[in-house]
Amino acid sequence: MTILETIDTPIGSYAPDFELPGIDNQVHHLSRYLNKFRAVGVISMCNNCPYVGLYLERLKNIQAEFAQCDFTLIGLNGSEATGDARLSLANIKAFAERHNLNFPYLWDPTQDVTRSFGARKTPMAFLIDSNGIVRYKGQIDDRPQNPLAAGEDYLRNAIASLFQDQEILQPETEVIGTSLIWRN
Repeated sequence: MTILETIDTPIGSYAPDFELPGIDNQVHHLSRYLNKFRAVGVISMCNNCPYVGLYLERLKNIQAEFAQCDFTLIGLNGSEATGDARLSLANIKAFAERHNLNFPYLWDPTQDVTRSFGARKTPMAFLIDSNGIVRYKGQIDDRPQNPLAAGEDYLRNAIASLFQDQEILQPETEVIGTSLIWRN
């Protein structure tokens, strides 16, 4: 495993624009999403991360809950792919189909976008407003192992606050998940 320095996009700064292939065989641009939606949630994901597996249903529920409010999630797979056939674009497509994802899932084969966002683990959430400003980053919620337990819904609360023009009370949380493996 190689650990490289990430660039990190702090709260209040512009999110890095990207141009990445998606499971729909189209090229996706953050700027186009920002022109279309009031907010975008980018989730650093990996097909074989057990924490992502724990959160998939919750992510699909967040997408369904806020889709009518001009919101979309975007899954971003920036995991090291060299020598691991499970991390090819074809397998990312198969993963999305198998889990019936209701949001775009993109592949970052160079890891440049993932590094620019400052993702360190999967899953890691970034909430971006329509101006391209990162308004929240961190955990999806505080209970990865038990979705039915009472707790804090960090991403859901941040989205709701953004749409109600309220201050996001916890704009950043510590991420729990699987560490990303960086290419040399």
